[in-house]
Amino acid sequence: MAGILSLTTFFPLVGVIAILALKLFAGDGNERAPRAARWIALTVTLATLALSIVLVASFNGANQGFQFVEDIPWFAGLHYRMGVDGISVLFVLLTAFLMPLCILASWRSITNRVLEYMVAFLVLEVLVIGVFCALDLILFYLFFEGQLIPMFLIIGIWGGQRRVYAAFKFFLYTLLGSVLMLAAILWMISVAHTSSVPDLMRFHFPSGAQTWLWLAFFASFAVKMPMWPVHTWLPDAHVEAPTAGSVILAGILLKMGGYGFLRFSLPMFPAASVQFTPLVFTLSVIAIVYTSLVAFRQTDIKKLIAYSSVAHMGFVTMGIFSGNLQGEQGAIFQMLSHGVISGALFLCVGVIYDRMHTREIAFYGGLANRMPWYAAVFMLFTMGNVGLPGTSGFVGEILTMTGTYSASTWTVIIAATGVILSAVYMLTMYRRVVFGEITNAKLAAITDLAPREVLIFAPLIVGTLMLGLAPGVVFSVTDAATQNLVGAYHLAMGR
Repeated sequence: MAGILSLTTFFPLVGVIAILALKLFAGDGNERAPRAARWIALTVTLATLALSIVLVASFNGANQGFQFVEDIPWFAGLHYRMGVDGISVLFVLLTAFLMPLCILASWRSITNRVLEYMVAFLVLEVLVIGVFCALDLILFYLFFEGQLIPMFLIIGIWGGQRRVYAAFKFFLYTLLGSVLMLAAILWMISVAHTSSVPDLMRFHFPSGAQTWLWLAFFASFAVKMPMWPVHTWLPDAHVEAPTAGSVILAGILLKMGGYGFLRFSLPMFPAASVQFTPLVFTLSVIAIVYTSLVAFRQTDIKKLIAYSSVAHMGFVTMGIFSGNLQGEQGAIFQMLSHGVISGALFLCVGVIYDRMHTREIAFYGGLANRMPWYAAVFMLFTMGNVGLPGTSGFVGEILTMTGTYSASTWTVIIAATGVILSAVYMLTMYRRVVFGEITNAKLAAITDLAPREVLIFAPLIVGTLMLGLAPGVVFSVTDAATQNLVGAYHLAMGR
């Protein structure tokens, strides 16, 4: 399977070239060009999904190390290094899984500058997959920062009324932390004389230096997660982003912060990770409780789900820094589960927004009378977000809390209130939107799910239930790599 990682990563560029050629030869005035661009983007993203499925199917879950490694000399002593392990390979699959659904979700809602929109999404897919495959610090940084550009354009051009403000806030927040990370990366390379991630994971940095390096990486990853109190860019970005932009933002981009903690902070700076674990636990429980209370007071459905994402990422950071197998497994599972469920919830909001052009909770009510299938689908993902047993949301939350319990009992006791609060705000929102009588005359003409929307939700329903009922599918892939991470972490700490 030589070269499959590069092929999977860069295959969406085939679609970019095809759409740019279409724009060049057909011109903007051609009425068929937007339709052709949609089909090109859908075909290419489906092909990328097929490649990622082949990648996961060929992956050896019993192997603790990196697989499908590609190492080619690049320039100035740097190497083009790519590879995946049990921690990263499923995030490649998650990215490739959500992208065609985003293209389908944008099929009719995006009508202006369609060719540029599809190009932005295909470029974004390349950069996001690259983040999870890069095994060189400089290459990782280029992918990690590069994805800011297409996401900035997606929010700033195709977003809502305050899209420019939200786009710049998103860009500046995430860029500021990454400047510190870049300084840390350059220092690490100068000391270790390598930019290879596997080599740096085995390199022992002085404990004093680890503190500063950990803080520099934390500044970038905490914003990306996002952790409290640097989370304020997320609700604005979600509210203004188009539906597909929100799906990618919540489903994939937030996971880069958690992935960064797992790939860099824990294995490379173990002493500093232990030192700052109480800080991370404190910020995590504040995020879980505070943002849950804020979510309850929201009047915009999208903003409510955005604050819900911050709370769920609090469970992820808790699990990562628990330093044991259950916590790490739970954090990875929670990120994958949240990618499916939060993406589905934003698509649910997009369905009614496309029909009524408002996301205000007070506008709706009684949708079950006119949209019974939509109500059933929305209920499933609401229950998954709450953490109902049988859905994927339950497995991740219970494992992160189990893992954290052995590290800090009080952290889990406080965090557990977040589970109750999530049920309160999600079910309250669902009751107001779906149940009761239709009081708004405009809702009398609203229609149920169209065949295209059923096609979008079907794989998400299967994913939510499959992960909830058969979580071993994930653990068979992640177990060896997670054991290796925890073992190396404890060995570095002399435990």
